Amino acid sequence: MQEAYKEIAPRLIGLRDALNLSVEDLARMVGVEPSEVERYESGSQEIPVGYLMKVAQACDTDLTVLISGAESHLKTYSVVKKGHGLSVERRKDYDYRHLAFKFTGRKMEPFLITVPPKEESQLSFNSHPGQEFIHVLEGRLEIRIGDKIEILTSGDSLYFASRTPHSLRGLDGASAVFLDVII
Repeated sequence: MQEAYKEIAPRLIGLRDALNLSVEDLARMVGVEPSEVERYESGSQEIPVGYLMKVAQACDTDLTVLISGAESHLKTYSVVKKGHGLSVERRKDYDYRHLAFKFTGRKMEPFLITVPPKEESQLSFNSHPGQEFIHVLEGRLEIRIGDKIEILTSGDSLYFASRTPHSLRGLDGASAVFLDVII
């Protein structure tokens, strides 16, 4: 199976070309260096969902189109049954399920995420524009935000500025499952 970012990269190029934007134009619009745009468009590395959200917003397109290549059509409401969220291969070690992929004009991006347990040495930090809300559904979740460590259990929630570098892992040898909403 091909990595999802290898399928997303040509859609990014196609969108930029359709809007007659240079790499430099798009970089300016989303607040990154042109080399970052080129790396993501090359299909050689994972593309952060935060970057995809910025491109979708700057180019007035739907995130679902960039992720899946399919248009969202629902405008009043959208139901996603258990186990049927759009699988987003955002990171190899996390299971992301987009929960509003059918709805067009979204103001937030809700995901159901499963994070496996891992050793401290395996943690990798991520940051992206916007804000994030996490609500733990199952297990114990360790989230590192900058130099702080928070342990969340079922029913706990956290809201934070997602520009702050953050990393997640399940604890006690088990995965943690949580609702993650990015705006």
